Amino acid sequence: MRILHYCQHVLGMGHLFRSLEIARALHRHEVTLVTGGPPVSAALPPHIRHVQLPPLMMDSGFSGLHTVSCAAGELPPDLRQVQDMRRQMLLKTLHETRPRILLVELFPFGRRQFSFELVPLLESARSGAYGRMQIVCSVRDILVEKDNQARYEERVLSALNTWFDHVLVHTDPAVVRLEETFSRLPEVAADVYDTGYVTPLPAAHKAARLRRALRLQAQEPLIVASAGSGSVGAGLLQAAARASHILHRTVPHRLLVFTGPFMPPEHTASLRQAAAGAAHIRIRTFTRQFPAYLALAGLSVSLAGYNTTMNLLAARTSALVLPFDSNREQRMRSLRLERLGALRILQPDDLEPHKLAELMQAALARRPQKTGINLDGARTSARILESAARHASGSRTENSP
Repeated sequence: MRILHYCQHVLGMGHLFRSLEIARALHRHEVTLVTGGPPVSAALPPHIRHVQLPPLMMDSGFSGLHTVSCAAGELPPDLRQVQDMRRQMLLKTLHETRPRILLVELFPFGRRQFSFELVPLLESARSGAYGRMQIVCSVRDILVEKDNQARYEERVLSALNTWFDHVLVHTDPAVVRLEETFSRLPEVAADVYDTGYVTPLPAAHKAARLRRALRLQAQEPLIVASAGSGSVGAGLLQAAARASHILHRTVPHRLLVFTGPFMPPEHTASLRQAAAGAAHIRIRTFTRQFPAYLALAGLSVSLAGYNTTMNLLAARTSALVLPFDSNREQRMRSLRLERLGALRILQPDDLEPHKLAELMQAALARRPQKTGINLDGARTSARILESAARHASGSRTENSP
């Protein structure tokens, strides 16, 4: 079965890595993964073909789209030209792929600024030129709030009921339900499924291999500090480095800091200055083995994005998280998980180095509680997509003359 999977990351990398995990779970099929954010290094299995659109992204204030230079020293291309190129590439990919399933990440719940390419894509897919294609929306558990929520929900509902056959909600309803942030979900004509949360499960042998590579002593804890893509969160990482200096006097440990590939150079320089003179602190940009590092760690200090949080649940690592407060999503999820004993939320005042060192020491001494949260969202999504394609094929057969 051929699947065309569209994903656009604009600030962080969570949307991309969630989509990659679902694409990996579709290993029995041919997946064409179309991405349109800044390129990110990721190992792809043979069944996934990657199409990179000319990249677009947003700043941390979500003030608007801007283009990205593809090489050092290049001027960013004109936005309108990039939009035209992307739209043509996307329609060409649809024509070449002729998929049984079109899987669209987040839209129409988000990514409205990409309507210039997504509306033509959906109209073409729905035209019948490619057969009875199943069109599926993939969306996370919590939506960000809008200035005019009623108008937003009306627009989303209209788009869903015009183009989409199915909606995959990557949540465990025991934690949070999509209708808590989208009240008109019962009016959606498409089939709506809660899939469980999407996250890779850490492999024990990978964590053991990392322990040997890092030469960790038996009683030497590893602390991992991370900020997702690095677009935001530099202050948290600097605070963790300063707190680590203090903590190391009484609790010898290693601190491994992942800045993320999008951290501005000046913030990375400030972080290196905060870590200066500490042999136990290492700073890295990015790793493909992040779940394994968390499984090895005694503590994680991080932002509270969907992917990092689910990685923490899968690894059962003690965690201090700082929600990104530009919208409700991270704090809402974190509060639910804190009540279940899965993590501890940091407040801005907690970033004072001595206070953070105390919190880190206390967190190292405790183990998060078992939550029973469903983390099988990728495989469940794959099964739902396979079933949707079979039923659509059966309907065509039954209705044929």
